[in-house]
Amino acid sequence: MKANVYIDGFNLYYGAVKGTPYKWLDVACLCRAMQPNDTINRIRYFTALVEPRRQNPDQLNRQKTFIRALLTIPNLSVHYGHFLSHIVTMHLAPPQSGFAKVIKTEEKGSDVNLATLLLADGFRDDYEVAIVITNDSDLAKPIQIVREELNKPVGVLSPHQQSPSVTLRKTATFFKSIREATLRKCQFAATLEDDHGTFSKPSTW
Repeated sequence: MKANVYIDGFNLYYGAVKGTPYKWLDVACLCRAMQPNDTINRIRYFTALVEPRRQNPDQLNRQKTFIRALLTIPNLSVHYGHFLSHIVTMHLAPPQSGFAKVIKTEEKGSDVNLATLLLADGFRDDYEVAIVITNDSDLAKPIQIVREELNKPVGVLSPHQQSPSVTLRKTATFFKSIREATLRKCQFAATLEDDHGTFSKPSTW
């Protein structure tokens, strides 16, 4: 079947690759490995550019290098949300008492962008089956609409093996967890080339 893949980038990162050696992930290979009987029509990757912290100043450069690697995949497009930082007052954790002001950073827009294009592509008949890589239960409603209103199957590939979303499992046509063995075999080559020249996997991550 002709498949479109919609990747919740931060959910994939924090659920499957953070703290592992598998951050240089070839998502096209991942899609083919997980859906060997489908033809991948397009891949849409949803993310936001991070705001580097003082203790991790190269964070943004590493992210941009990874996005550059993703863009070597011919049928992949990147769709950006944004980050908002603001000061909030929160309770201190026990055994302490009282409140503290903290800087809270939130990613905004990526889930809405994903839901919008999942629906729009479905209405345009751009795919026969949709694959959503996420564990975010907020995406259950657009998945339900594609299934019930457009009569198209939607599969969910969850990056969270330990705590997969029960809501998404119930809503999706099919549900799979992304396993370490698949991540291990789906890594980009250490050095890649694009229209701007050659570049390499970050030496530290």
